Amino acid sequence: MKKAKIIFWTTTILIFLFEGVMPALTSQTELAKEGIRHLGYPEYFGNALVVFKILGVFALVIPQVPNRIKEWAYAGFAFDFIFASISHFAVDGVDFQGFFPLIILAILITSYIYHHKIERSKNSSI
Repeated sequence: MKKAKIIFWTTTILIFLFEGVMPALTSQTELAKEGIRHLGYPEYFGNALVVFKILGVFALVIPQVPNRIKEWAYAGFAFDFIFASISHFAVDGVDFQGFFPLIILAILITSYIYHHKIERSKNSSI
């Protein structure tokens, strides 16, 4: 169980850093705004995305958040990564920027799997 918790928290903290801390600190920079424009999205979309990313990472890292909310956060991030990848492939062609969200998606999936392993372990020991 200790291994499962280490894997869960490592992957979840990576998601927290990539999807919570970095967007919160950099979303208003000109580079970030240009990135949103480059993909063809309006600026307000980027602002809304950052708000939901921050809410989502808090849902994942706060243990008291109900599992149903965590499920929505995991689903929201999965959609975000998939559509980010599609957007990059559509605008920039096949390059690393299109694959990077899929790498983060793999980290998210690992967090999700280990979240459920930990939950099953809690429920079986009750």
